[in-house]
Amino acid sequence: MFGLGIWELMIVLAIVVLLFGAKRLPMIGEGVGKMLQNFKKATHDENASKDEKKEDPSLLASAAKESN
Repeated sequence: MFGLGIWELMIVLAIVVLLFGAKRLPMIGEGVGKMLQNFKKATHDENASKDEKKEDPSLLASAAKESN
């Protein structure tokens, strides 16, 4: 993906452990996981709403009236 090898990843991990400490890493991982989960949910909801608009022409007509 970024061209990082095993040694580069180990160096990055060591720096993260030094900066945040081993006790805070699970909290950081949990926060990142929740952030990714919310992002996926938001993008899925956005795609679903676009699909609904494509299927229902009455929604498109009402949206056009509101924008004018």
